[in-house]
Amino acid sequence: MAHQNNDNKILKLKNFFFQWEWVLVLLFIAINIINASISPYYSNISGLLDATMTFLDKAFIVLPMVFVIILGDIDVSVSSIVALSSVIMAVSYNDLHLPMELAMILCLIVGTLCGLLNGLLIVKFKELSAVIVTVSTQIIYRGIAYIILKDQASGNFPQWFSFLGWGYVGRIPFIIIVFAICAVIFSLLLHKTTFGRYVYAMGNNITASRFSGIQVDKIKIIVFTLTGFMSGVTALFLTSRMGSTRPNIALGYELDVIAMVVLGGVSTSGGKGKMIGAIISAFLIGMLRYGLGLVNLPSQTILVIIGLLLVFSVMIPNVRLTIKKATKQNLAMANDKSD
Repeated sequence: MAHQNNDNKILKLKNFFFQWEWVLVLLFIAINIINASISPYYSNISGLLDATMTFLDKAFIVLPMVFVIILGDIDVSVSSIVALSSVIMAVSYNDLHLPMELAMILCLIVGTLCGLLNGLLIVKFKELSAVIVTVSTQIIYRGIAYIILKDQASGNFPQWFSFLGWGYVGRIPFIIIVFAICAVIFSLLLHKTTFGRYVYAMGNNITASRFSGIQVDKIKIIVFTLTGFMSGVTALFLTSRMGSTRPNIALGYELDVIAMVVLGGVSTSGGKGKMIGAIISAFLIGMLRYGLGLVNLPSQTILVIIGLLLVFSVMIPNVRLTIKKATKQNLAMANDKSD
């Protein structure tokens, strides 16, 4: 009995350290070491803190995208929602002469309504996959932004608005503080609430979830609405950082966000993944881009490196699963022999 308990403890310990999040931590450390070795400017603490301002705006969308992908769905319209929300805010302030505070609220409302529309379309037309629906709305939302602003830029925001993108609280960038609060809220929602458990259940088997009494359509609508709202939050921070907006802002954000979530260990087949992995991955890819940018590495090369990381992220869990199965089989054989 004591021997079996020891084997179980060893198995639990191995399972703990074989979690994908530990691999991400090691990758993050390795990337920081490599970046520091290739650029003498990388190790500057204030520079590293400032670097977070360049990628944390899109990390806000990573948080709800974890829910979307755990459901087994995907949302590729987020970049267009960012653009439309930003354009509406700019036009409301500059052309309609609304107070900036009200224009910011409109930005969040537009993002939320776009996400809500995505969710309603997905649950209404079940024969269409989420990717088809959101590709369609991606075109529509950015098209509306072009109709409103054409190919022009809109800026002239109040000076205090730049605090969102460039402000500090003490020596800490304001965006880090806001992101940390949002990350805690979304982590608790996913891992500590009934809503989060329903999301995992739906990702594993949506038919069984429906027959179990889970309101699957309502949950999908809420998840996509949250994604739209956080896209509006991204629009606020991105527009503040840029100082102006155009209909073509945030191009490619959806690919970066999905890459961060997948590299974070969230399964595209649904039902698996942790919020902490996606958060680590957002910082990992963000700091990788920053470090390689310091040595003027071409953006195409950076994309290739990130692509290789994604391939690596797909391969390692399969290897880990094989090792876990082999370990369990060995323990089972050892227990049979001891009996």
